[in-house]
Amino acid sequence: MDYVKNEVKLRRELHQIPELGWGEFCTTAKILETIEPLGWKTYAGVEQVGLDAVMGRPEDFVEKSKQRALEEGVDPKLIERMHGYTGTIAELDTGKPGPVTGLRFDIDCVGVEETDLKDHLPNKENFRSRHAGVMHSCGHDGHTAVGLTMAQWIVDHKDQLCGKIKLIFQPAEEGVRGGAAQAASGLLDDVNYLLGAHLAMMCPTGEVCVYPEGVLCTTKLDVRFKGRPAHPTMSPHLGRNALACACTCVSELLGMARHGKGIGCINVGMMQAGEGRNVIPVHAQVQLEVRGETAEINDFMVDQANRIVKGTALAYDVEYEVEKVGEAGELNNDPELAAMVTEVAGSLPSCERVVQHKKLGCSEDFTMLATRVKAAGGKSEFFVVGADRTAAHHQREFDFDEKGLETAFGIFKGCVMKLNGI
Repeated sequence: MDYVKNEVKLRRELHQIPELGWGEFCTTAKILETIEPLGWKTYAGVEQVGLDAVMGRPEDFVEKSKQRALEEGVDPKLIERMHGYTGTIAELDTGKPGPVTGLRFDIDCVGVEETDLKDHLPNKENFRSRHAGVMHSCGHDGHTAVGLTMAQWIVDHKDQLCGKIKLIFQPAEEGVRGGAAQAASGLLDDVNYLLGAHLAMMCPTGEVCVYPEGVLCTTKLDVRFKGRPAHPTMSPHLGRNALACACTCVSELLGMARHGKGIGCINVGMMQAGEGRNVIPVHAQVQLEVRGETAEINDFMVDQANRIVKGTALAYDVEYEVEKVGEAGELNNDPELAAMVTEVAGSLPSCERVVQHKKLGCSEDFTMLATRVKAAGGKSEFFVVGADRTAAHHQREFDFDEKGLETAFGIFKGCVMKLNGI
């Protein structure tokens, strides 16, 4: 098999069926239908998530996503098997003693409409998104394609390998919601080495970054206030204004003190409130995130946010609730694995240079999987594989140089041979 051509083919197929986090039923079905015939043991549905750790998964959205998948021809038996939870963890046991290596690939997309520009490659080559309002504008179609190609390569070279290999196809990376849930499944507790990567980002084609910097801890919070309705002039004393409470809360949140030990930031991205112009508002909702350079700083920001919410709710005499809907931790790569990735990448013809440090500047819930693995004594490494971009990540004009797929595949393949090769 020409593995590189296979990656491109799969990436273009996946690009046409983008799905938002916790709604990746078409994508999960394609993964299962691709790897199960190869002999991989797969865990799907509730088998591969810890239900208590599931965050940011609206039931109505999940049901609509399931229905769309069925309408698009996904096998109803596969949908039933998922029990409403997307993603899968696959395992291959070589039958020979050796380490357990995990490779993680995220599978979800972003909620933006793909551009209609004629020179946009997915338009020129007829593989643009078929799903309105969403597209793979972060490269996760490429990640999934690399993972599926690795599944084939590992089976083809099983006689040269020892130990076990696990492929983690993670849902809901956007909003950092799926990593914690898969970590809590316990299926990675025996993993000795965990590897993950991202395409493009701050690296051009031919470059690989071994220690991405500026990967921030983050917590995503949804805040809901509930007041009491009343006529605004006849009986205002009977009302409790949830909208006014939310406005004050947002102002206080944005002005909160920062930590002196490093970067800490907060963003309030959405506020909805009210029922009508002549009713004191009963309901208000605020969506926010905090980020911190370290777990200590992030926790400090979260604690402040919770105190501000509680304080403003008390001041306006309204009820409130705070729901955590996403989370990611610190990225601390293991030096041994980083050195291995450096060596493997440097040996690839498609890799022109390996840089040790370069600023990434976002959050990544690979960290939740890595934290679980390291708690059991394992090691982890997350790297960036360069690929030229046509636009910034999450923009509707986004596309990436598919040459990056070859480099990503080469690194994962080379690392598996070093870790699990006979």
